[in-house]
Amino acid sequence: MEIFSMILALLSGVAMFLYGMLLMGDGLKMVAGDKLEAFLYKMTNTPLKGVALGAGVTCVIQSSSATTVMVIGFVNSMMMKLRQAISIIMGANIGTSITGWILCLSYIDGSGGLAELLSTATISAVVAIAGIVLRMFCRRSVYKNIGNIMLGFAILMTGMQTMSGAVEPLRENEFFISMLTMFSNPLTGILVGIVFTAVLQSASAAVGVLQALSATGILTFASAFPIVLGIGVGAACPVLISSISANKNGKRTALIYLLNDLLGLVFWGIVFYAVNAAVHFGFMDMIMTPVSVAFINTIFRVATVCVLFPFIPKLEKLVCLLVKDTKEEMEEEADFDLLEERLVVYPALAIGQCHRVISGMAGKVRKNVNRAMNLLNDYRQEYFEKVQRKEDLIDKYETRLGTYLMRLTKRELTSAQTRQMSLYLSTISDFERIGDHAAYIAYMSNEMHEKRTAFSAEALDELNVVMGAVREIMNVTAKAFMNNDLEEAKKVAPLGMVITRLCDELKHSHVKRLGSGMCELEQGTIFTDILNSFTRIASHCASIMTAMSKAEEEDGDIHIHNSRVYAGEGTEYYAYFTEYCKKYDLGDGSRHIQSMEPEEVV
Repeated sequence: MEIFSMILALLSGVAMFLYGMLLMGDGLKMVAGDKLEAFLYKMTNTPLKGVALGAGVTCVIQSSSATTVMVIGFVNSMMMKLRQAISIIMGANIGTSITGWILCLSYIDGSGGLAELLSTATISAVVAIAGIVLRMFCRRSVYKNIGNIMLGFAILMTGMQTMSGAVEPLRENEFFISMLTMFSNPLTGILVGIVFTAVLQSASAAVGVLQALSATGILTFASAFPIVLGIGVGAACPVLISSISANKNGKRTALIYLLNDLLGLVFWGIVFYAVNAAVHFGFMDMIMTPVSVAFINTIFRVATVCVLFPFIPKLEKLVCLLVKDTKEEMEEEADFDLLEERLVVYPALAIGQCHRVISGMAGKVRKNVNRAMNLLNDYRQEYFEKVQRKEDLIDKYETRLGTYLMRLTKRELTSAQTRQMSLYLSTISDFERIGDHAAYIAYMSNEMHEKRTAFSAEALDELNVVMGAVREIMNVTAKAFMNNDLEEAKKVAPLGMVITRLCDELKHSHVKRLGSGMCELEQGTIFTDILNSFTRIASHCASIMTAMSKAEEEDGDIHIHNSRVYAGEGTEYYAYFTEYCKKYDLGDGSRHIQSMEPEEVV
């Protein structure tokens, strides 16, 4: 029962420690706002800066895992290169050791007078009182967050004291002493460090427990050092878990975190124990203290970064070898590589590169629209998730292209190049919106799947007719843009008008089915929403093609209203319109032409 109480007290101390660290880190992040992330993103143009920044940010938020998860997000969104992330993660591994030094404060004791004021209990009490006053009585959020930081610090210190108090009786426990002696076997100690940290999911917490054990006065260097080596590897567990839903580069970033400590463990383990076998270090039986544990942890992490720092390019190649790109992913990355910074000073070349990248974006959007529509007939969870992933990629295309094009607009451009810039900015916006509608169609399919509802056979047949037209308008739009084919572009507006009219008719048909009880209201709402998305896709396609045609004219205005498809004029337009009406079962199109409202004809 005594052992059970001791374990319970130790675990409660660990729980308070972890919660205090979380509360303090979250408070610091809230006070800093987005500044930490902004610094993390911007100030990484050299590896040395990346290491310093990673260490600094981790010192502030008290978690190398949190820093690494942030970096995974940047790499995952293609805002940061993998090589930049490596240096930041190295710095984060150094920064996380600062927690051990903070914990040394919890071992300050006083026996009276001024020393009593400096004791951990006094410091924790004062900080806790100040924190709760700020948290409860201040209205401004910044003061409330500072209060959270103080409360987190006080809880962290209390947790550390609880852990130390729990293990104090072990000082004279023969079984525990013999177990620590067993840890002097390097492999056993390393394994214990890895497993223990993986369970706690925090290197700082594992170091804190080790410091608590050292306070018993029976932990030697020989027992502590291998555990410290294993702690870094175990801390990679939560980072690897966080990268499960990330793309390949996100997974590589998480793997860097593991490799950094794993290579450090292997290198310093071999070097240290090989040298010890030859010269027999005299400090192996040195009794550890909380300060010496913090010191060894910091020295190990700094030494690991010093060894690996020159090999950052090699580490990048290694993780790319371990997590290989598929052919499709290599194509995606190749698109972004076309937007070279050095070409900005040569607008003609840069504009050509932009066209190639937007063509890549057009192809991705077209495929995603098809994937989303396929879900309506054959729902599969893996395809739904792929639509969402590709939607994220399409958003990245817009961000990267938009940033690059805005930089180009600041250069000296000819009037033709200026029109081209305007066309491209308008086009990427339209393609991105089409991608949004594809994602929404997929979401509707997912909702129907989860609620186990389905359209009637008649409704699905009607949807398939519209989907055929939407596939065609996407194919024509993508092909016309990629080849700058103005003749092909002329087909889009009449086909868009056919899709709009077709969707209007199908809405009326569905209302009749709702009235007859063939379909339920919920299905009717989803059906209408999907048809609305088809209409919007058609209107954005028409917007792209109209802008492309206007860009060829000296005084052409490419900015058209893109919330609807506008009817055109001329024999060519009506010829295409009639052809598509027959193809998609709207008769010869004459009644639709006659029913067009005056403002629709321009």
